[in-house]
Amino acid sequence: MKITKNRYLQVFAATVAFLALVRLVFPGVARPVSSVEEVPDSISCTADKKDTSAADELASSAASEVPVSSKWYKADGTLLKNRIYSVPTFKTTFPDSNSVQMAAASKYGVKPVKDRKDAESRKKELVYIGANPYFHVDKLNNSIPYLVPRASVLLQDIGRAFFDSLTIKGIPLHKIIVTSVLRTKDDVQKLRNRNQNATENSCHLYGTTFDLCYNRYITVEDPEGPARRAVRNDTLKWVLSEVLRDFRQQKRCYIKYEVKQGCFHMTVN
Repeated sequence: MKITKNRYLQVFAATVAFLALVRLVFPGVARPVSSVEEVPDSISCTADKKDTSAADELASSAASEVPVSSKWYKADGTLLKNRIYSVPTFKTTFPDSNSVQMAAASKYGVKPVKDRKDAESRKKELVYIGANPYFHVDKLNNSIPYLVPRASVLLQDIGRAFFDSLTIKGIPLHKIIVTSVLRTKDDVQKLRNRNQNATENSCHLYGTTFDLCYNRYITVEDPEGPARRAVRNDTLKWVLSEVLRDFRQQKRCYIKYEVKQGCFHMTVN
C-alpha cells in the first residue's frame, strides 16, 4: 500500500507524542543503562567530605555482588589449590645472624629479665603466649612463655598464615611448635654451664625472639570429621618455609635457620 507524505508525517507525529507520554509517566525508561544508579545532586552536594558519598556506597555494594577470583577460589567459584614450592635453600633464605637480630632485639625489646620473679612483675611489658589456637608451646625447660606485644602479634600472624597456606594447598591443619621464648639471665647462665658455646647475650633475653621447630608439628584433629591423612614433616617444613620467607620479605622479622637446634630462630622487626 502506498503511503502518502502527509500520512507518513501523521504517523511520525503520533509516535513522537506517544514516546513523550511514556517518558513523562515512566521517566526511568529514558535513563542510560548503568550498573550504579546516579545520585541526585542534592545528595552529592550536601554530603560531608569526611563521609563516604552515596555514589561510592552504591558502587561498593554493586562491586561486592560480583564474584571475583581470590587466593581461595577460582573465578568460577571452585576451590583453588596451590602447589608447594618451598624455598631455594634454607640457609640462604634465612641467613640473619645473631648480631643482626640483636640490633632489633635491643630496639624493640625489654630490659633483660633477671629471673622468673622479675618476669612476673613485668606484665605491663610482656604478653603471655602459652595458649593459642594457631600454635603450640612446647614444654619449656630454659625459657618462659612471654613476648613483647610486637613479637606476640608476629607469632600469631605466622600461625594463622600457616593455617591459610595448608588450607589452600589441601593439606590437613597442623600447628607450629614454639620451642623457646623469653630467657631470663638465670636461664642463660644455666645453659652456659652445660654448654660453653651458648651465647651469653642472647636475643631471647629481650622478649623479641622465639624459636619454631621445623621437624615436629601438632595435628589439628576434627572429632566429627574423617580421620586425618598422614603428612610428612618435610612437607609441612616446606610450607612453613614459604610462610616465613613472606614475613621476612615484608621486613617483619629476621630469621636464622638453625641446623643443630632443628628450628627457625627469629626476632621481630
